[in-house]
Amino acid sequence: MNKLGTVVRFSLLSKVKKKSFMITMIIIAIIVSILVNVPYLIQVFTGKDDESKSVRIGLLYDTQPQIAETFKQASQQLPNAGYTLIDYKQKTDSGVLQQDIDQDKIDGYLQFGEEQKGGFPDVTYISKSGSDLEGSLQATIQSALQNVKMRIIAGGSLSNEQLGEMGVPVQLNEQKAGSADSGSKKDNSIESNLANYIYVYVLIILFLMINTMTGSMIASEVTSEKSSRIMEILITSVSPLTQMFGKIIAMFLLGLMQIAFLTLIVVGNVAMPHNRQAITEMGVDLSQISLDVFLFGLLLYVLGYFLYATLFAAIGSLVSRTEELGQAIMPITLLLMISFYVGMFSMGTPNAILIKITSFIPFTSPISMLVRIGIGDVAAWEIAVSLAILLVSIVFFGWLSAKIYRTGVLMYGKRPSLRELGKAMRAYKM
Repeated sequence: MNKLGTVVRFSLLSKVKKKSFMITMIIIAIIVSILVNVPYLIQVFTGKDDESKSVRIGLLYDTQPQIAETFKQASQQLPNAGYTLIDYKQKTDSGVLQQDIDQDKIDGYLQFGEEQKGGFPDVTYISKSGSDLEGSLQATIQSALQNVKMRIIAGGSLSNEQLGEMGVPVQLNEQKAGSADSGSKKDNSIESNLANYIYVYVLIILFLMINTMTGSMIASEVTSEKSSRIMEILITSVSPLTQMFGKIIAMFLLGLMQIAFLTLIVVGNVAMPHNRQAITEMGVDLSQISLDVFLFGLLLYVLGYFLYATLFAAIGSLVSRTEELGQAIMPITLLLMISFYVGMFSMGTPNAILIKITSFIPFTSPISMLVRIGIGDVAAWEIAVSLAILLVSIVFFGWLSAKIYRTGVLMYGKRPSLRELGKAMRAYKM
């Protein structure tokens, strides 16, 4: 145990103290900070602050004064319309309007044409480029125009409240059969599902990123020690198995440090006032993450790491030159990528047959089962069977990797064939 602790401490400190590691973490922190603040940065660089966000739209009264006035009333009833109407009640020619656009008095103007079938005219928004309206703002204006159209067709037979309710879409709620929740419980369920979705999404990305980085570190360290012949000196004082598991545990601790560091970066950025406000508007409450989803997520991450880490260590021990390492670890990296993409593309359909099958395959189950637990429906026995298969796989591949590592670290020259490796492994009894 003393030798294992020494290997863990040495492997961990040798990575943490490297300038390349520190620079990489700083670059990742900068990238994460930029990604978290992308909406705010776009708003800052485009010069659209909260006060100037409202689009100024000219409203022409000359052809359809009644409809223009009704549209103004409908717009005033919207809580956050995103646009401000500037009245042009006198007849105004296009030259004056174009001049106002050029002088930034208005961003564009609405022009009502002749009445069409149904008694409502064509509506045209004219601006400098002809496509200035954002998707959400265009939808808001269309909703207000639809409200006006209903008022014209109803001919005053409906009240303003009734007309306003007609424009509100019907909310379709989904509920699992056999459950009878109150309205407040439904709201909490929606918040919890959204929080679980975000947690699963982040954990899937971390699983791929951290395992790829730490796995490559394990393999490259073993290969570099072997290629420089340092392994021949190390093996006289520390057994190969102690070296392998020491490096795996050290990289596991390094991965936890990276996760903690990234968590602090994300929390620090999310805690900024503009991001807090955006999250509140989205209705996201991360405190609503289910406890079982949180705990199973951590457990699956740890088990998945040790499964892949033993494979990376075994592959690294078979390579004599660092130039060959990238090609050698490619199959393990592909398994990680397959697991990642299956999980990501199945988040929209967490109960599909594909993710149900992959949740019982050890190389994909850490992510697939996490998606099913966090977003989909999964029985307790399925979780137990998946975890049991994963644990048995870790023991088996750990045993197999230990034999490969013990044999491979002293095999130099070209990469051994499966026959040569099998013969050497049979000579070593564990």
